[in-house]
Amino acid sequence: MTKPDIKLGIYRHFKGNRYEVLDLARHSETEEWMVVYRALYGDFGLWVRPASMWLETVERDGKTFQRFMLEEENA
Repeated sequence: MTKPDIKLGIYRHFKGNRYEVLDLARHSETEEWMVVYRALYGDFGLWVRPASMWLETVERDGKTFQRFMLEEENA
């Protein structure tokens, strides 16, 4: 599996919340690429999500959006 092109930085979810992508990691059994990220609200929890989901588009109210949009890339 090729490493996905997901930049480290701040992203906005299509529903409005912001998250910081900290790194990419591989699932220990399937080797699927996962996005390691932190919520920038509430308890600032640490999460993982399959990269394929991170990069997908979603439809809501007849409009298509990227699930996560890069707002600010980490240097």
